Amino acid sequence: MFSAVEMKRLSVVVLERDERTVLRGLGALGAVHLVRTGAGPDTAPQDPPDRSDSLARCDDLLGRIDTIGRQLELERLPDVTDKDLPEISLDDVERRLKPIETQTDEVLQHREVTLQRWGRVTALLDQVEAYEGLELSFDQVGRFSFLHFAIGSLPAENLAAFEHQTAENVVLMPLGETDGRRRIVAVTSRKGRFALETALEQSGFRREKTIESATGTMQQLLDEARREKDQLSTELTRPREAIQALLRNVSHPLAVLQAVVEVERKILDAEQNFPRTDATVLINGWVPADEVTPLRRRLQNLVGGRCVVETEEPGDVPEEEIPVLVKHPRLLRPFQMLVAAYGLPGYRELEPTLFLAITFLVMFGMMFGDVGHGAVLIVAGLGTLIWGRKEQTRDAGILLISAGTASAVFGFLYGEVFGFEIPGLTLWNNPLHGDTMELLIVAMGYGVVVISLGLVLNIVNCLRRSDVVGGVMGKFGAAGAIFYWGALALGIKAYVLKHEMNAVWVVLLILVPMVVMFLKEPVQYVLARRAGRKPQAESLFEAVFESGVELFEGVLGYMANTISFVRLGAYAMSHAAILYATLMMAEQMHTMAGAGLGGVLYVVVLVLGNILAIVLEGIIVSVQALRLQYYEFFGKFFSGTGRAFKPFRLGAGTQDTSPQG
Repeated sequence: MFSAVEMKRLSVVVLERDERTVLRGLGALGAVHLVRTGAGPDTAPQDPPDRSDSLARCDDLLGRIDTIGRQLELERLPDVTDKDLPEISLDDVERRLKPIETQTDEVLQHREVTLQRWGRVTALLDQVEAYEGLELSFDQVGRFSFLHFAIGSLPAENLAAFEHQTAENVVLMPLGETDGRRRIVAVTSRKGRFALETALEQSGFRREKTIESATGTMQQLLDEARREKDQLSTELTRPREAIQALLRNVSHPLAVLQAVVEVERKILDAEQNFPRTDATVLINGWVPADEVTPLRRRLQNLVGGRCVVETEEPGDVPEEEIPVLVKHPRLLRPFQMLVAAYGLPGYRELEPTLFLAITFLVMFGMMFGDVGHGAVLIVAGLGTLIWGRKEQTRDAGILLISAGTASAVFGFLYGEVFGFEIPGLTLWNNPLHGDTMELLIVAMGYGVVVISLGLVLNIVNCLRRSDVVGGVMGKFGAAGAIFYWGALALGIKAYVLKHEMNAVWVVLLILVPMVVMFLKEPVQYVLARRAGRKPQAESLFEAVFESGVELFEGVLGYMANTISFVRLGAYAMSHAAILYATLMMAEQMHTMAGAGLGGVLYVVVLVLGNILAIVLEGIIVSVQALRLQYYEFFGKFFSGTGRAFKPFRLGAGTQDTSPQG
């Protein structure tokens, strides 16, 4: 609960002909975090093979499958199981995919042709219907040797000016208006056609070329276009039916082909990361300690004992190279999500989920204390837990129930139910009408407890990593803790108890720890040089300078971090004040509206005000509680730089878990 799952370094030597069998076995087990290993005298002399061409082919096949899905408007491929996956090669996948692509292209091409015809006839009707009723034979338009016709549209606002400009020489027939343009037919003599065309151009005229090039009468053109549209309307159902039929036939085969290619891609990606000899392959990785025995047994069974499986402790492997796997009971799992939002612990760090769960709920309850609001969160959490389909959704339900319980507990301490203060229910101190200073002092006192817990955890983490200097001399180590607790004790003695400060205690509790913290970086620099390691600082002067800056930040940080916890009391008062304002507003509405309507308005304002407080204050309080966790608490001991354990998995529906470098 307080540490990551114990890991073992894994080395598996297999015959090259058994490599894929072993990888499939590891992928089915899903318990090994594979790592990349270069060739060398301590591993194997030959570099891993280059599978880039095959990987590119897998990507191409997956892209083609995805394209078919998008072309057929398939939201997602159906789920398939490992039993559905045939053992076929990429060539077989290619052969099975081509007929599906051909069928898809034929159906889509037919639909595209039909849609193009539909678009053309629709556009024609949009033009022609505006001229319906015009007694004009298009066959005769071009045969008049002494008349010139112009059929089209111009902006409606330009019609009056055009009529004025051409009134004496042009016969104008204004027709219907569509999208701000007025359809017109303009007729003039052959002699006046140039003047007409000039005036039309100046007025923004757009010629209807389709109509002018038509034959027959207007009514014939309309009837023919409408018949074609009705016919196309029927024809458009056929491509849709064909696509649906094709989807029913190919969706499952496509899903199977996609899963086969994804599995093959993972195996290829893994193969190109293991060094080898002429006949053997070396597979390296990490495995949880409790999975070693079943893993060894499974591999031996798969290849008939033709493999060597070795495991060893992490030893002196750098912490950042060891993957971290965290397991928690169901009730703590939702709080792991909050930890993961900050980062994963290093392999040798304490896992802080339990500490976060306790401190977060106390902070949330203190700022959001109300029995009624807590009950609402509990009910919402129960609904989410019962009806939530996804695991993360149900975890959120547990989080809501926990937060609601904390809120209800503090609501009893404050004596508040939906903003109503119930004196007989108050077990401690109402944020708005009680002792405000006491509430703020308790909030800061809780902050001291949280910060002190962070210091203790940091010392433990340093010792677990064998960082004795950091654990003793660091600003968040033993020296920092003595300084912090000493400063608090002397401050309380001087300013609260009004006792004089003793110079000896000032030196022991303040000055000596500050000197020790100041010497941390120089000591680490000297020790690293003596051990033949490269120090973090480039020179002793730089180490001294960094130590001074770190000491300054530490001293200011302790004071700022402690004061930050005042917000627990401040937000508790803010929450109570919003509810008090809601009650006052509800009473005013009741008074102003009278007994009948006033009672309804009283309830409405009260309900809306509480809903607003639950939603807005709940979000704000959650953010503030997390901020205190991440900066004031985690900042003391938690690096958040751990590397997630990603087991190599194969099979339908599994996520990509390529070997990690």
